[in-house]
Amino acid sequence: MARSSSGFVAGLTAAAVAAVAFLAYQASASVPADLAEQPRTPGAVVPSASASAGVKKPVRDPLALPAASGTGERVVYTLKDRRVWLVGEKNKVLRTFAVAPSSVSPAPGAYAVTSRSGAVRGSDGVQIEHVVRFATVEGVTVGFSAAVDGSMPAPDPSKQTGGIRMKRADGDAMWTFAAIGAKVIVVP
Repeated sequence: MARSSSGFVAGLTAAAVAAVAFLAYQASASVPADLAEQPRTPGAVVPSASASAGVKKPVRDPLALPAASGTGERVVYTLKDRRVWLVGEKNKVLRTFAVAPSSVSPAPGAYAVTSRSGAVRGSDGVQIEHVVRFATVEGVTVGFSAAVDGSMPAPDPSKQTGGIRMKRADGDAMWTFAAIGAKVIVVP
């Protein structure tokens, strides 16, 4: 019986080695082309496809102040994110909030607050308050404002309006922060 059991173990071992060799062959046949073509040097570590696939790019915080938004006290307005930051000394964000853009947008760049109005009727006919103007684009004055009724409608693309709307509480903060001459930075 010893001979038959040792023969049996030898057969199992041979089958296991054959199975491992077959699986190794299959694995080498399914290596991605970009890894298969890398030169092999003794002792070199080759990154696995699963290790590089699991790496995620860091996601930018949508509320974080944009990197290329100037320095010093300023108002920062991003066209893409439709967001405003009120930035104080030492690059400290005092407040950030979402806005509804105007149908006419200023080009990215540096501006200064040129005029302010406590309460007026907007070019869209809505009663607005805390108007802070900083640019003119093709004859249309662009500025921040808050609708007295609290609305923040999407701009009517058929009308040339320059009002960047915000909530009333945000308009109060803008009014307090952005005096005549205050820096406004517009980023894409």
